[in-house]
Amino acid sequence: MPKTAVIIPAFNEEKSIGMVINAIPRGSVHETIVVNNNSTDSTAEVAENAGATVLLETEKGYGAACLKGINYLSGKGFDVVVFLDGDYSDYPEEMLPMIKLIEKENYDFVLGSRRMGIREKGALPFQSQIGSIIAGFLIKLFWGYRFTDLGPFRAIKYDKLLELNMTDRWFGWTVEMQIKAADNKYNTIEIPVSYRKRIGKSKVTGTLKGTVMASIIILSTIFKYSLKKLKI
Repeated sequence: MPKTAVIIPAFNEEKSIGMVINAIPRGSVHETIVVNNNSTDSTAEVAENAGATVLLETEKGYGAACLKGINYLSGKGFDVVVFLDGDYSDYPEEMLPMIKLIEKENYDFVLGSRRMGIREKGALPFQSQIGSIIAGFLIKLFWGYRFTDLGPFRAIKYDKLLELNMTDRWFGWTVEMQIKAADNKYNTIEIPVSYRKRIGKSKVTGTLKGTVMASIIILSTIFKYSLKKLKI
């Protein structure tokens, strides 16, 4: 197996983070990194007790937490990085097919699509799918790559991840990665992943404000990179 790290951004996920860590397949992952995104509960303590390496990122933001985890990996010889959420909506055991696609078939980037997979009723409300549908259409239009989802569950070669020079520190993180992977013509594949209702309330789609803010950031990220591509 390639040397694999898992990065889990987490903000106030004390009820779920231990379940996520314990569901990660043993023997396939060399280190699990939970980035505590300035939680006010016991997320860090629960994650550490479950065996994860815990980092603190005081700047709130999904991308900021992911970047903290990536910076930690520097010089440690990892081959593959897996990202997933800390709310137990993903099925961590499903990372094995992702890792194998990179190892056996030399894919650079494997995206887990919730829209292609089996979903628990109510687990992916329509407002959560709108951004993915629009983003998928625009990425296909500008870059010629087809994506059905902006899901957080994904695996990527570590060296390819560094090449992307990720910068977004908020909700634009996932779409930035997909745009840059398409722009760099990475060998990419989407596979179905299962999805269940998260534990606790979503910080994004759980409120109208969060949904609108995320949608604006995602669309502005797409248009920013599309203008660069068109050199406008």
